Amino acid sequence: MTRRTVAHLFSSVNGVVEAPNLFQFDAFGPEEGELMGRTLGPVTDAVIGRTLWQEWSQYWPGNDDPFGSFINPVRKHVLSSTLAGDIGWNSTVVDGDPVAYVEQLRRTGEGDISVCGGIATIRSLFLAGVVDELTLTVHPVVTGEGRRLFDEAVPLMRLRLVAGRTTAAGNAIVTYALRD
Repeated sequence: MTRRTVAHLFSSVNGVVEAPNLFQFDAFGPEEGELMGRTLGPVTDAVIGRTLWQEWSQYWPGNDDPFGSFINPVRKHVLSSTLAGDIGWNSTVVDGDPVAYVEQLRRTGEGDISVCGGIATIRSLFLAGVVDELTLTVHPVVTGEGRRLFDEAVPLMRLRLVAGRTTAAGNAIVTYALRD
């Protein structure tokens, strides 16, 4: 049995996913919180790029807000060619092919796998077909600068809409999968 692999990003209308704390403003309400709880509930493993792991490992340990309550105990798999050994925070360094590692992880254990980031990690694993569903919470804002999940280097690809809805805060929450 293959475990489900999911990813979620906050986005501006013009596709910026970098530093959503700079554009979310008041567009995160109870519906968004409920979605996050429902999505993260079955997750037992998180795949994280090194840069994001280093940022989070300095902030989240000891923080017990709803996301802290999720990320602190979950098993973290850190994609890195520079970290080594025991890095703590319930984390394992993944040195080697990230796609092969996630494919193997999907065949072992129980629960969902969340690819938490960074941007390049989510992009590469989604394009490789090892992320089953990509959810974007599109906030009602246009931002002039910032990295996008899919830039001009990404080839044409067809996606299938899995789910979509709007929230009282004005967000469009859309979930996509690669189209067969």
